[in-house]
Amino acid sequence: MNQFDENSASAFLKVALAAAGKAAEISRTYYAGNFTVTTKADRTPVTQADVECEKVIRQDILEAFPTHGFYGEETGQTQADAEYLWLVDPIDGTKGFVRQYPFFSTQIALMYHGEIILGVSSGTMMGELAWAEKGHGAWLNGRPLKISRIDNPDHAAVSVGNLKSLAGSDGWASLGGIVQRADRIRGYGDFYHYHLLASGKIEAVIESDVNILDIAALSIIVTEAGGLFTNLNGERPTLGIRSVLAANPSLHGKYLRLLRGYVA
Repeated sequence: MNQFDENSASAFLKVALAAAGKAAEISRTYYAGNFTVTTKADRTPVTQADVECEKVIRQDILEAFPTHGFYGEETGQTQADAEYLWLVDPIDGTKGFVRQYPFFSTQIALMYHGEIILGVSSGTMMGELAWAEKGHGAWLNGRPLKISRIDNPDHAAVSVGNLKSLAGSDGWASLGGIVQRADRIRGYGDFYHYHLLASGKIEAVIESDVNILDIAALSIIVTEAGGLFTNLNGERPTLGIRSVLAANPSLHGKYLRLLRGYVA
């Protein structure tokens, strides 16, 4: 199949895609810089765009699925014990958004009994809309995604991000070993390097200092494209995830043996 069949989309996916589209309109309007910025208790910025995007996503989702739980970056959790839990970061990459970097995105995921079953990643200013549902593949702008088959670390392209905590651990030397062997090292950051990974354009992403809202949608997009997505201990994403090793299956194990345990 070379083009996405909209008739195959679940009710969950249709609502998530529609909500992401509304959020894109809001963030695109504010991107020019006409917004206020405040600082949250954790010293991270929040803008009008973050709040308004989450408000419209939350409204659409809970109107369609009133018994579902919702966990948003700006509004917190409701019905946290619900069997279905939506995970939403209305603008992932707010610091970049404030400085007019185009790498921000809207992230919407659905978790069922602790397993992520759906993800939508909307890179508004990059013109990239990716999504995946468990068992139905991953898609970017309506075309299928497939992970690369490169199995030699000497030929691999690796993207790194948010490495503050890894830099302060013994894992820094192990990362250095990966860097020395890689064909290319980049730091594309935020949603974008996961889209590249799922598209087969790079082979691995290594990050620390993340949270579940940053990567929930991206994790299923990568896995449905044929990749492996864990933390640096090799554990699948949970609400407490703090690091990422995402790669094609041939390289994931090789990198995991080097990095395992250094960042939770």
